Amino acid sequence: ISNIFVIQNTTGDDEGVDKLIELMDRNGLSFYKTDNAPNGIISHDDVILIKVNSQWDQRGGTNTDLVRSLIQKITEHPDGFNGEIIVCDNGQDQFGSGMTGGSLDWKYNNAEDKSQSMQKVVDKFSSKYKVSTFLWDDITEKKVKEYSSDDYNDGYIVYDYRDKTTGIIVSYPKFKTKYGTYISFKYGVWNQDKKEYNNEKLKVINLPVLKTHGIYGVTGSVKHYMGIVSDKLTGHTAHNSVGSGGMGVQIAETRAPTINILDAIWVNAIPRGGPSTSYNKATEIKIIALSTDPIALDYWSAKYILIPKSKSIGYSDVKSIDPDSNDSGSFGYWLLLSKEALNKAGFNYTVDMDQINVYSEYLN
Repeated sequence: ISNIFVIQNTTGDDEGVDKLIELMDRNGLSFYKTDNAPNGIISHDDVILIKVNSQWDQRGGTNTDLVRSLIQKITEHPDGFNGEIIVCDNGQDQFGSGMTGGSLDWKYNNAEDKSQSMQKVVDKFSSKYKVSTFLWDDITEKKVKEYSSDDYNDGYIVYDYRDKTTGIIVSYPKFKTKYGTYISFKYGVWNQDKKEYNNEKLKVINLPVLKTHGIYGVTGSVKHYMGIVSDKLTGHTAHNSVGSGGMGVQIAETRAPTINILDAIWVNAIPRGGPSTSYNKATEIKIIALSTDPIALDYWSAKYILIPKSKSIGYSDVKSIDPDSNDSGSFGYWLLLSKEALNKAGFNYTVDMDQINVYSEYLN
């Protein structure tokens, strides 16, 4: 069974995240890991990667109010937060709103205060907590080895073979944070003294903005892993493989998201209209949704958020965003292939609504 927790009528700049955490707690998933909640998600000393969408400005990027509210809640850990938070993404050093890849400091942002960039959000916390940004664009063309091979350079690990089924060459970042922490996306936090990785200490919060995509139909939790890979070092096999389920292999081979929080506060519901989303192309939905299952979350959000909104703004042909479509090139086609790759790797992710519980509340 996969659970989805939904808060409606939130702008991100309000109590929406508080309400989301309360809703989870009441239904068996604790946000905080404590002595009273040993199965909770976030420990007081975790190293947390908040993976945002940074390749596009305006409504094409993750809502920065939502990111700010999330960081606030993490730092309010009941045991006192003394871990580390890194807001990160790889805009691939290509395309994007500036044609130069991603930025964590856009002039025009997805927020109530449009000047509030990811960097400005992080700066609000960094005097008191270990909170920083890391734009992987800066290292996306640097091929390196793991820390266990005595390579301490920032860069990308690249597999030396292509996945037979999807065509992807898997890649992932390893880097040193502003505070001196060594992170391998696949293996976790590296302890230089002990020469070992702490896999459990690294948590990934996958925080995509929900929108349509010109090639692949929908960008959600699964497609968002394009911001983990190096497209350049893999000969663009990463992006080219999305339609054959490559992101499923990428997730399975590296590190699955600890949780996925879908930003559907403003969405692009124009079929094939995204991923770039200007202010005038976006529609306000005011929804955030969380799940540990990225496949279920994407299926549900496309079916019950994007399609109805797309139809309501005048579009009748919604096949490209239909999670039930079997047409090659449609979102439904490659979401299923991604699911199959993940199921094969032992992840019990699902698109069966009979296996998905949805808990939803309004923020008054």
